[in-house]
Order: sequence, then structure tokens, then C-alpha cells
Amino acid sequence: MMRFWLMKSEPNVFSIDDLMQRPNQTEPWEGVRNYQARNFMREMAVGDLAFFYHSNCKEAGIVGVIKIVEAAYVDDSALDENSPYFDAKSTLENPRWWRVDVQFVEKLERTITLQDLKTKAELADFQLVQRGNRLSILPVMEMWWEFIRALR
Repeated sequence: MMRFWLMKSEPNVFSIDDLMQRPNQTEPWEGVRNYQARNFMREMAVGDLAFFYHSNCKEAGIVGVIKIVEAAYVDDSALDENSPYFDAKSTLENPRWWRVDVQFVEKLERTITLQDLKTKAELADFQLVQRGNRLSILPVMEMWWEFIRALR
């Protein structure tokens, strides 16, 4: 059964345009260092879809759709001392962090901004629009997915 997600990235770090320029428009989604977000990634399956969300920028919001093309596997950037995602407590024998591979599906014609989403009563229970939400990966209920897709 397909599931739906929202995955945030700061566009100055990695944007939807960056993904579009990668070979096969595919990239590992690495560097997640929050346990709950990591656990969501471990639930992802090949074929699941996700909104690509630009965060921490002038116009934060949903900018596109991506697909999970490789299920969760060890994020070895945590093992690389030269990586900004290095974690000395993560080892090959006991990895703490995981990643998935994502592939570009579509770039939206306009950003569906966080402010737009907050005005929709249908999304009141969606964690993204609730005060204090900081998770970089969120599950999206199918009814919210369909509603947001219709906002384009």
C-alpha cells in the first residue's frame, strides 16, 4: 500500500532544482539527524510519494513531488569524519542514521506556501501546519495528499 510523505530541505543546501540536475534525477536523502524523522524514513517503501518542501527560506512551502526509489539503508555520511553529518556515536555495527533514495517526479508551477496551507480548515490536523512543528519528514494522510494536490 502506497504511503505519502513530506520531506523538507533548505533550498540553499539541496533544492528541487538540484534534484532535477542529478543523474537519473535521483539522490540519497541523507543527513537526517532526528530520531522521529529517521523512523519515518525507515517506514518508507519503494514507490511511496512525497512532497518536496523548501524550508527555512523566503517562500517556504511545497515545490514538487518526489518518489522513494530505494528503501531505507544506512546513512554512511554519519561515519565520515569530513561530513557535516558525521556522528561519532554511529558505527557500521550499530548505525544510528538511515537514508532513502528519492527521484524527481514533478516541479509545481507555483510554491504552495506554508501560509496557504495554514488557511485551509481541511488541513487543521496536519502536523505541518501546527505550531512548533520542526520535523524534516512527516507522514501525509491520503486525504491531505489529495487535497494539497488539488491546490496546484
